[in-house]
Amino acid sequence: MKVGLGLPIGDPGSLSAWARRAEDGPFTTLAMLDRLVYDNPEPLVTLAAVAGATARIRVMTEVLIAPARETPLLAKQAATLDRISGGRFTLGIGVGVREDDFRAAGVDYRRRGRRLDEQMAVLRRVWSGEPYGRDIGPIGPAPVRPGGPEVLFGGFVPATAERVARWGDGFLGAMFSPEEMGRFFRTVERSWQEAGRSGGPRLVAQANVALGPDRVVDEARRAVQAYYAFAEYRDRVAEGMLTTPEAVLRAVAAFGDIGADEVMLYCWSADTDQVDRIAEVLHR
Repeated sequence: MKVGLGLPIGDPGSLSAWARRAEDGPFTTLAMLDRLVYDNPEPLVTLAAVAGATARIRVMTEVLIAPARETPLLAKQAATLDRISGGRFTLGIGVGVREDDFRAAGVDYRRRGRRLDEQMAVLRRVWSGEPYGRDIGPIGPAPVRPGGPEVLFGGFVPATAERVARWGDGFLGAMFSPEEMGRFFRTVERSWQEAGRSGGPRLVAQANVALGPDRVVDEARRAVQAYYAFAEYRDRVAEGMLTTPEAVLRAVAAFGDIGADEVMLYCWSADTDQVDRIAEVLHR
């Protein structure tokens, strides 16, 4: 089972240290969430720094709110990060659910799903080296992988499964139990097969984690509650955080049992010692 880490957003200056520690551990991916109207570092800029501090581990957006971004610039940024990282970049992408992000970006919140579909057609075309449009040439640089970096879609509506099958390489799910996640994994796989895609989609599950003394757990719970302050389920998310070695091992095993290819353990406390604590648990 591959296991990655979601990077905390509370102390951007510490993230290079997080990356170097994770590089020396058993972890396969480092991920960064995305918001516009929030006190978080911009993910593509941050992951470029993380990629520069590492040589092996993958970097991933988890997930990038693509409809709030200008499509040609996103195409260029993603391809650049893919090149800088030597092909280690995964673009986790979604429609977003907070209206204030879209108001700040000047984008119609109600059209965000349609806009994402339109964006994916353009991104795939640009990454393939085709001209951006009539009387507009190609936008470089070319990504390492022909056709663009790996793309995972996040979300829990039927359209998400359809986007995976049409445009993506896999699915990224968060905030759900292994049982709920397993049901949607199967939905994604059915959509993939119905679309005539060969092989199967990559399936990634996310769980929130905080290992350490009470101050670390308390900091993590406060951070996740603040991030989900807009949602009625914020307390449920905080209460469901994995805070013991046993809980982490059970979750990783359960997600593996439903077919996850990778489990992302998202850290909400900025305490870098969590990297070593989680690594020690995984080595058991």
